[in-house]
Amino acid sequence: MNHLCMNLRRGALPGLLAFAGLWQGSPAWANDAALSNPMHKAAPAEAHPAKPASAAASAPGAAEPAPIINIRSAVAKQLREAIEQSNAASGKKKPTVVIGASEKGAPASAHGAAPASSAKGHAAPAEAKAKPSAHGASAKASSAHAPTAAHDPHAAPHWSYEGDSGPQAWGQLQPSFNLCAIGKRQSPIHIEESSTLLGPAEPLQINYLASKASVVNNGHTIQVDIQGDNTLTVRGSTYKLVQFHFHHPAEERLNYKGFAMVAHLVHQNAQGQLAVLAVLFDPGEASTMIQKVWTHMPLDVGDRVSLPDGLLDLNETLPKDMRYYQFIGSLTTPPCTEGVLWLVLRQPMSLSREQLALFSQLFPNNARPTQPSFGRVVREAQ
Repeated sequence: MNHLCMNLRRGALPGLLAFAGLWQGSPAWANDAALSNPMHKAAPAEAHPAKPASAAASAPGAAEPAPIINIRSAVAKQLREAIEQSNAASGKKKPTVVIGASEKGAPASAHGAAPASSAKGHAAPAEAKAKPSAHGASAKASSAHAPTAAHDPHAAPHWSYEGDSGPQAWGQLQPSFNLCAIGKRQSPIHIEESSTLLGPAEPLQINYLASKASVVNNGHTIQVDIQGDNTLTVRGSTYKLVQFHFHHPAEERLNYKGFAMVAHLVHQNAQGQLAVLAVLFDPGEASTMIQKVWTHMPLDVGDRVSLPDGLLDLNETLPKDMRYYQFIGSLTTPPCTEGVLWLVLRQPMSLSREQLALFSQLFPNNARPTQPSFGRVVREAQ
């Protein structure tokens, strides 16, 4: 402390303040050379207001108010004592030393915590953290009074089958959709018999019963949600039928041939793994199963219609020839999740042109283009 006082008496106070980072600007009273420090920026005007004109014009010798220095440092107490001793020796006015006080309007530190008001604008509301499924659109979402995705940065982005939000852009709409662009096991694919793995394959063990179900228009297709124990057993695992839906035209192609429609029967096992049985359709005789679903077709996006108990029997959807192509692929809609077991039945079923026309009025095209196979093995069951 004695050493510090000696330095202060030798006129080192300004340098010491500058070194400690304690000088908070250059108020009007600190214009003499002994206290100026060009290395420091001026504080905001509201923190160090200029001296009023009346004070500047006061007569010489008038009592000057004691200056205020705002010191925010671990050595503040030592400096205060040193300043008081230095001023006492020189006969100058004692500056008032404020320790740990913060000035109104002082700029925040670049590394300090953000003010509550600014952080609030970036905080995700609790209700916005649950991201709705892209197929989980409800009628409420289209209400004029419902919040839109434009106001909720956490809502699933709009995707479609055409335009700027079409299949070519799915991978860029949201980070969780990136597999749609970079995945190596994407669906659908064009299956060519000349490149399939020929040989024996286990038969599909299917146990479908008359079930309870409901039909919903999810904005991308007509989907039928199934209740009951409808199962598919393959590769040593039993999968339960969860839902089926339709694409027009069919997403799959076989030996350069396209089809009018496909039904994707989505199954899930106890481990959460998915297996999709694809049933292709060509124009011809009316489909009994499709007739039942179309009769109860919802009228609007999010609209859901319950089917009479026991009305739906998916055995009516299956061909007599149950030979199939098997490969590992993905969901054909965002987020394009991979690791899905695909079972594409070789023999197509039929639907009437009237049934096809009714669906195409709602969904003129809801098929994802075929994706590169990247050398994937496709097993052809013989």
